[in-house]
Amino acid sequence: MSSQARGLNNFISDVRNSKSREEESNRVEVELAKIRKKFNPGDSKLAADGSNPSLSSYQRKKYVWKLVYIHVLGYEVDFGHAEVLALVRSAKYSEKVVGYAALSLLLRGSDPVMASVVGTLKTDLATSPADAAHGGKKAKAAVKNDAVQCLALCSLANIAGLELIQAMHVEVQRVLVKPSSTEQVRKKAALCLLRLARTSPNLLSGREFAPRVADLLQDQHLGVLTSVMSLLNCLASQQTPEYEGLIPHVVHILSKLVMKKNCARDYLYYRTPSPWLQIKLLKFLQLYPNAVENNSAEYASQLVNVVSKIMIETDVSESINKSNADHAILFEAVNLIVVWGPTCPVEMREGAMKILGKFISVREPNIRYLGLMTMAKLAQIEGSVEGAKKHQATVLVSLKDADISVRRRALDLLFVICDTDNAERIVDELVAHLVVADASIREEMVLKIAILAEKYATDLRWYVDTILKLISISGDYVSDPIWHRVVQIVTNHPQGDLQGYAAATLFVAVSPHRAHETTVRVAAYVLGEFGFLIAERPGMSGEEQFRVLHQHWFTVDMQTRAILISTYAKLANLYEECRPLVAPVFARSKNSVNVEIQQRCAEYAAMREAFSPEAVEDLLREMPPFEDRRRSALELRLLETEGENSAAVAKASVPSAVEEQRALQMLQNAQMMQPPTIEEEEEPLSPSQSANQSNDELGEEAAISPSDENGESQEVDEEQEGNDQQEADDQDEMSEEQPEDKKFDSEDKMHMNGAVRNVPTSSAVSEPPNSPKIVGIPRELIPAMRKAFSNLTTSPSGVLFENSILQVGVKHEYVGAQGRLSVFFGNLHYTPLSNFKVRVDQPDHLKMQMQGTQNLIDDDEYDSPGCTVATKTQAKLLILVEVTAPFDDAPSMKISFDTEEGEHHEYPLRLPLVATCFMEPVNLDSGAFMQRWKSLEGQERECQEVMKLPPNAPGIDEDYMDRVANIIVNGFKFGRCQGVDPTPWTVSGAATFRTGAKDMNGNNINVGCLVRVEANPKANAFRVTTRTLHPLCSKAIKNVSLIKITKFVNKFYSVEGSVL
Repeated sequence: MSSQARGLNNFISDVRNSKSREEESNRVEVELAKIRKKFNPGDSKLAADGSNPSLSSYQRKKYVWKLVYIHVLGYEVDFGHAEVLALVRSAKYSEKVVGYAALSLLLRGSDPVMASVVGTLKTDLATSPADAAHGGKKAKAAVKNDAVQCLALCSLANIAGLELIQAMHVEVQRVLVKPSSTEQVRKKAALCLLRLARTSPNLLSGREFAPRVADLLQDQHLGVLTSVMSLLNCLASQQTPEYEGLIPHVVHILSKLVMKKNCARDYLYYRTPSPWLQIKLLKFLQLYPNAVENNSAEYASQLVNVVSKIMIETDVSESINKSNADHAILFEAVNLIVVWGPTCPVEMREGAMKILGKFISVREPNIRYLGLMTMAKLAQIEGSVEGAKKHQATVLVSLKDADISVRRRALDLLFVICDTDNAERIVDELVAHLVVADASIREEMVLKIAILAEKYATDLRWYVDTILKLISISGDYVSDPIWHRVVQIVTNHPQGDLQGYAAATLFVAVSPHRAHETTVRVAAYVLGEFGFLIAERPGMSGEEQFRVLHQHWFTVDMQTRAILISTYAKLANLYEECRPLVAPVFARSKNSVNVEIQQRCAEYAAMREAFSPEAVEDLLREMPPFEDRRRSALELRLLETEGENSAAVAKASVPSAVEEQRALQMLQNAQMMQPPTIEEEEEPLSPSQSANQSNDELGEEAAISPSDENGESQEVDEEQEGNDQQEADDQDEMSEEQPEDKKFDSEDKMHMNGAVRNVPTSSAVSEPPNSPKIVGIPRELIPAMRKAFSNLTTSPSGVLFENSILQVGVKHEYVGAQGRLSVFFGNLHYTPLSNFKVRVDQPDHLKMQMQGTQNLIDDDEYDSPGCTVATKTQAKLLILVEVTAPFDDAPSMKISFDTEEGEHHEYPLRLPLVATCFMEPVNLDSGAFMQRWKSLEGQERECQEVMKLPPNAPGIDEDYMDRVANIIVNGFKFGRCQGVDPTPWTVSGAATFRTGAKDMNGNNINVGCLVRVEANPKANAFRVTTRTLHPLCSKAIKNVSLIKITKFVNKFYSVEGSVL
């Protein structure tokens, strides 16, 4: 062989000896060029099929093997298909082997050349071994037909194109059931048909093919039976009822293997008869839960005896291989018992539970893992849990196993076997173990403990105590749905002293200075609702409740503060002595940077002046009972993390007797007071909604949905006319005063007007015949667009674009690294705008969430058909954005729609989302400013540009500098630093660019920014200098500063300026 393929061996040696990736690639390219020249020399005619007839058999095989080797190395091979097909058509076995191997690797089912190989495949499959030639040299050179059939079947299975499947599946079936086919061919045919059935489901009709499978199951060759069972399991999973009649055949085969040990020696694996076949047989039976009932008593008894013997004879072996094989069969048998459920004989279930109890105590972790998992499934059967509870102590030991996967399965099993009798013990054991549990399993343990405590709490006071223990031990792993559920249960059960007990317990829990934030949230809500029940107790008055809660004000986050504010309002409403304590908190928080805190404080502070005492009393009354959903948020969370097939999910979905009794009690209470439906928040909180703690904080399945602000586009127009009229006038005059080549040089540098520099215009677009006319933005509107964009970079609302057809308004607000943009698309046309779509660019430095009118948003994941905007109506787009890195480019937005005149409009715009939107002012004294200014020296950290006023411009005075300072402070949100320079001709500011990115310690990454605008009255010029730690920040601030100051200069002096 080496002498015949010396060239191939040399090539492989050269590739292996390559010292670098480049050297290997060069060697492969040289070889590919050589092979391509051999296949198509150019000086000789090619055959009709495209192959080179001048190549010898040796050369063709050698070059095709080289292509196969190159393909295996990962290089693309896109030629030589004709030579491969020539080898496949050859009558020589040695050539067919090479051809079919290359065919399987180099070609795909969708390749056009596959149509030409169908005939060869049919010929090779139809040839019977009995047709082989006999005698003479021709007989010795004849193809071995069974081997050729196997080659064809393997290649067909590997390629498995849909067209090829439709053309060949009948031939494969014929080979499979043909009596003259050898065992080797039938095995290959069954596996080939399995691959075809997986690729094209429902390829075979179960009603027609099931009798053929029944004949195949009578084959005595275990290899054929194993392959046929693989095929049968696939087909039965697709068409289960059609193959139910094969159960007696499967039971008969399984009985021969288990009961009679009837097995050829070649298929004995450590004295276990064909374990793989037994597993496949048991898996097939698991598809039919009623197999014992629906079949004759003879087969049912035979099946029960087989499964019983598997359980009795299986034991732990010293040989790992034998033990693995035997236990694989055993666990499939137990899974079959689980599938049978209550119809399975009780003795069999008890025997399985006893065996599994032995396995969960062995040292081998794999067997222990499988034993715990299978016991959890078996314990779900009615009447089997008592047998599993006997092994509770062993399971608790496994909860401390070194293997995390074993600990998870032990936790699942404890969850399943828990009931009213042992709930307190199991929950207490889990809580005690939670102290030393790994972080990787703590969240799962907390979730399951919370579910168990709720399901089996005969006294809900014990449930409240358990959740508080969870918070004190692992508060960081107690998710919001867990404490929301506590609040709902306490609110929904007014009977007894649960609400008073919860209020008193939480008062004590939150009294220390170091209480977990989750404890503060629960206590704030419960004391706000039910604190009046304990106000008469010593040391628990309304004033004490306020002091206990307010000591945590400066250590909690904004979400907790929002709950505290609502609680303070309720305390002030109930207790006169609390009003002087609450009023200063509301007064200070009216100016909070958090919109939610600011709104709540402002509304609560003004509530008593705006409403009557009766209305205030009604607004601040306690929350009504929550809606009792079929599945709590905790169960949904468990389903999300573990999937539907989990034993714990199945257990949690079945209500316990305690829960049913509790539901009946709630139903009786509902007859006296109808509970309102909990709805998700969609509008900014009114005082009454804030007083009720907002369902987005306490609802089980509350989802954050952007507010739907009605009439907001009309507000855009009004605000634009009122608040921004002065700047709009600036824009109008500036567009006429500046020459076109000098107007927006800084904007070009910042790429903020990139959408309008190369926009398609009505005059520049050429349409192909019979296509809609494409209309872009007219050139005369580009200056107005630039003015509108610049205006919106510092204005909270305004019009971004407007023509006779469409008006685009924007309203935006920002807090820290987050922003909210509402974009309105108003139809000014006299006909509807159809196929209206908006595509917003989402750069890497911005995280965006978008919600809008149905079918408005066009993105890569969903090809939107577009919406229709009727005349004088609007479409709305809401964008929630968070910045994660500095940037100097505004995101683009493309609008497209069709009119009834047959025109297709495309308007590329830019959203007014610039770096200064995410600034927070910083006030520095002159010394601190100059110290930071000097520390930021460097070419990459500094950006500077000079603006020189024209000769006929009036001189720079202090009024001019005051206007510039107003732009820096109010427009860019910089804090002005007074006294940095002794002259009045310099304005200095400092700010922090906020981002949502986190550093290694979990803190937000922010960028300090400094800016100086220096005027020179004698030279009639000014200079803008910015310094930051990030070059993009420096560039972005400088560009925005120049744009705004340039427009101001043009308005103030009514002359032309130039940017140098």
